[in-house]
Amino acid sequence: MTTTTEERTRSGPLMLNKVPEVTIWFWVIKILCTTVGESFADWINMKLGVGLVNTAWIFTGVFVVVLAVQLRLKRYVPFPYWLTVVVVSVTGTLYTDILTDQLNVPLWISSAVFSVLLAVVFGVWWLRERTLSIHSVTTLPRESFYWLAVLVTFALGTATGDWTLELTGWSPGASVLLPLGLIAAITLLWKFGANPVLSFWLAYILTRPLGANIGDWLASPKVAQPGEPTGLALGTFTTSLIFLGLILATVVYLTMTRSDVIETHDATHATGDLRKERVGLAGFGLLAVATTGLLIWAHSQPHVGPAPEADNTSAVQMAPGEAVKKFPPAKVTALKTLASTALKDARSGNAKGAHTAAQSLRDLWDADEASLQPLDQTGWTSIDAQMDKVLGTFGIDHSNPPMAPAQQEKELNVLLTYMG
Repeated sequence: MTTTTEERTRSGPLMLNKVPEVTIWFWVIKILCTTVGESFADWINMKLGVGLVNTAWIFTGVFVVVLAVQLRLKRYVPFPYWLTVVVVSVTGTLYTDILTDQLNVPLWISSAVFSVLLAVVFGVWWLRERTLSIHSVTTLPRESFYWLAVLVTFALGTATGDWTLELTGWSPGASVLLPLGLIAAITLLWKFGANPVLSFWLAYILTRPLGANIGDWLASPKVAQPGEPTGLALGTFTTSLIFLGLILATVVYLTMTRSDVIETHDATHATGDLRKERVGLAGFGLLAVATTGLLIWAHSQPHVGPAPEADNTSAVQMAPGEAVKKFPPAKVTALKTLASTALKDARSGNAKGAHTAAQSLRDLWDADEASLQPLDQTGWTSIDAQMDKVLGTFGIDHSNPPMAPAQQEKELNVLLTYMG
């Protein structure tokens, strides 16, 4: 591809484009990566056993290493590029989870902060390079801006996706439809003639909640409300394994066929119809207004609460210790230790410590779901229903605020009784 002398001087040494062409394969593998970011972040957090913050530090270090390898390359190579995307997806998810679960920052604040941060990244990128097009990621500064923007989009997509679920109370299956519909609408506007760079980045952000919702739907074991789509109960580990395998297969295919390396001078330097771009921009505005109206309406509707699970609990209530009789003792002990820690902190007035222990309890339970559920479906359902009651008292995975310590103690005592 051609580059001007001015471009060389301002942006540094010239490289071949470091980003794949935006084909259907780009979006397929991007959604696969975002699903891994959601499920693998949850699973690895508990398997490492070092806590959410330390897990984030570990993946930040991994991100620095894989990014250093990616930046040293002089052209787009599928494996290191998509490995970097996978690591970024996990890292960005962990950053948002820390704000939400460790620091108790409301999701609307996280969404606003990441939106402003992304605007700043794009603003500085534009002022320095005069382009945000991924067709011109041909210098080290541009690639650095690109990866910083990608990292923030993952964090922003996580926050806005979780905030949407908090506002609406939608089930995992239904929650897939909103980002999918928005991406389809953006695609139609792009086809009409909307600005391709703006269209790309809007769709890029929306693939994060889409992939995360798909992951939740695959891992979710229960029906939130009668008539709503059920999850497939694959668990976070199995979901991560499947999607990592699909990513690897796709990367191998792209490496062999190079079907995503079709960059041309025309694609890099093409100019659009300004009138159509203005109409497309108005279309994006109407889409934003319509989405806001939909979320306001959904928020005004009765939300799904834990009531249905309370019925399930009474239906499968078992004698103390019976529900975990077929589970490995070491796993039961680990769960009881976290529940006991949460109970102790709740009794002593250490609200932050109790919330952190309850969050770790949830993460460990989710991580062990795939291995425990097949051992005893009835026992697992009993514990899972009571676990949800406990989490509800802490406001974890529920739209309600944390309840009084007495209610937290009550539900934790019941859970410990179930586990013997």
